[in-house]
Amino acid sequence: MNRRVLIVHAHPEPRSLNRQLVDEAVSALQQQGHEVMLSDLHAMGWKAVFDAADFPSRANAERLDFIAESGHAFANGLQTADVEEEQRKLLAADALILQFPLWWFGMPAILKGWVDRVFAYGLAYGWQGAGNRYRYGEGGLQGKRALLSVTAGGPAEDYAPRGINGPLEQLLFPITHGTLFFPGMMVLPTHAVYGTGRMDEARVAAARIAWRRRLEGLFTDAPIAFRPQNGGDYPDGHQLAEHIAPGQQGLPAHIGEPLTIPDAIHR
Repeated sequence: MNRRVLIVHAHPEPRSLNRQLVDEAVSALQQQGHEVMLSDLHAMGWKAVFDAADFPSRANAERLDFIAESGHAFANGLQTADVEEEQRKLLAADALILQFPLWWFGMPAILKGWVDRVFAYGLAYGWQGAGNRYRYGEGGLQGKRALLSVTAGGPAEDYAPRGINGPLEQLLFPITHGTLFFPGMMVLPTHAVYGTGRMDEARVAAARIAWRRRLEGLFTDAPIAFRPQNGGDYPDGHQLAEHIAPGQQGLPAHIGEPLTIPDAIHR
């Protein structure tokens, strides 16, 4: 079955490993028969800052309320053309891949700005005008798959369960759970390439092969078992029921079963 995949890429260097992984993904997915849409944010000159310029026709000219203006613009066809185009691609996609280097334990600012501007009220949150009724497993992006492909300069040991940087999946929880699962996407375990600061040609080639193999499971691999808001685990829509994950606190409590992380490149 042919599907559509949107790759959003955030690295300014066209010869970077990130760009090579983008090229590998485009080739691999097209060979699988899928249609690939690409948003190379630096090449596009993407505006990263979410500000008043995003609302050329305001609902309230006196005070900038981002939620109100985002909802007004989205509902009335008043968004800027660049945002509308990215939303068109996102809504058409069956899967979203975010390709980026890990900068200060998160996304580069330009990619965060893509999320800030594209994930509008009425689409990624506030779906169907119901406030928080539909979130964490339900929402405007429900049914789509999402995958982070991340490069990290440090070694894999730094991101191990007892590593000095903290476990990678927990560092990325604000993205996987808070950005992608929030509007309903099924989020796959992260694909990571470590030790990218000192990679020779052989290691780059191995990273490309591993990424191509990982993409074979884009539409079949099991997603992270985040607990849905409306599945019964959160009776009041805010906190876990006492009998769910007893004795657990913090981020792991919001995952329904242990993760099996696919093999990554360890350098």
